[in-house]
Amino acid sequence: MKKILLIQPSPYDKDHKPIKKSRLYFVGLAMPLLAAMMPHNWEAEIILEIIEDIPMDTDADLIGISTMGHGVIRSIDIAKEFRKRGKTVVLGGYMASIMAKEATKYCDAVVIGDAELVWKDLIHDFENGSLKRIYENNLERGYFSTPLPRFDLIINKRIGDFLPVQAGRGCPNTCSFCSIACLYKGKYVKKQLQEVIRDIIQVKKLGFNKFLLLDDNIFSDRNYLFNLLKEIKNLNMEWMSQCDIRIGMDDEILKALADSGCTTLSFGLESISRESLIEMNKGWANPAKYPELIKNIQSYGIDVSTEMVVGGEGDTLESIKMTKSFIEDNKISVPRFYILTPIPGTEFFKEISAQGRMIKDDIYSFDGTEAVYRPKNMTPEELTKAYWELYESLFKIKSIVKRNILRREFFKKPGKYLFYSMVNMFYRYQIKQRITPNIF
Repeated sequence: MKKILLIQPSPYDKDHKPIKKSRLYFVGLAMPLLAAMMPHNWEAEIILEIIEDIPMDTDADLIGISTMGHGVIRSIDIAKEFRKRGKTVVLGGYMASIMAKEATKYCDAVVIGDAELVWKDLIHDFENGSLKRIYENNLERGYFSTPLPRFDLIINKRIGDFLPVQAGRGCPNTCSFCSIACLYKGKYVKKQLQEVIRDIIQVKKLGFNKFLLLDDNIFSDRNYLFNLLKEIKNLNMEWMSQCDIRIGMDDEILKALADSGCTTLSFGLESISRESLIEMNKGWANPAKYPELIKNIQSYGIDVSTEMVVGGEGDTLESIKMTKSFIEDNKISVPRFYILTPIPGTEFFKEISAQGRMIKDDIYSFDGTEAVYRPKNMTPEELTKAYWELYESLFKIKSIVKRNILRREFFKKPGKYLFYSMVNMFYRYQIKQRITPNIF
């Protein structure tokens, strides 16, 4: 039998060592799906580097490596090492997809976009010694289909108490800084409802009572979501996902979410500055409405997690400081922040480059923790300093307690908010190490 080794790399820490954890909560879906698509005469192994070591002396014939965010530096180093050892290496994931030409320098083949659409062809070509440099076949509008993920390859690892499921990919919004907008260009494609339910049932049969709906924006198609929620309700499970903050205006959907077992939604709010949002091509979001929308979502028993960026065109040192009060006042249990960064391939990168505002050209140093361009209302150094000061202020013990313990909901589900507090404490440790907290 032939063998493939599929690797989900861990990002580097400040000392250029792979970050390690005792447990990985947010497990990726790509590797279990690709493992499920291997021919019957192939064996598959999945490595989650953040909780285990990569077997560099593997007997695998083919190595598949994902590229995500600033973890791409580690992905490249792994690819280089395996190629030195004579292995055939394939890179995929959104970083390889939006910088495919650059990615070809470090591997034998690059998969752009949704790997399932080209995977059978790639494996066939590898078996016949005719591997192409680039494989691409992007999803169009409508529906896509996947096999049941090979979760049997990971459930005995040190993972959390939920598994990922996916209903849709892409997003109708086209924010200028977003890699999803680069790949899907405003499209949202989805799976047939019964296929999504099939996947959730598998998670339940494996002994998990929770799942993560790993979509880019579950509010992209309201009717589809409403019908999906009716199906999920019958399964009696808890779940989490992410979507557009405007879902907070839709009480019918919010009730259906709560009734179906949704416990947490994550939102990319980006900024409390209206000007910054407009410049990001996200003018449809109104930060003046954020508190009202968040309160309404929380009123249905759904916790709110947020991701925001600092350094937008309307951001000032004062507005970045004010973001702390916004997070605390709205009881955001687990906030995350990044410095707005022009990722190659995005519209934002093209705009900043055309304006001559880039101050660094080493794209592999773009990790969201340091300003790499000149912002409008402060120096790059001031932006970097303000970013870390914001993180440090929000992850002081007093702020953690204020956001997670001193709230009415704590007495209804103290275990949940104590868990969030533990997550905050781990983030606090990472921030002290100058590691940006990520979902993993």
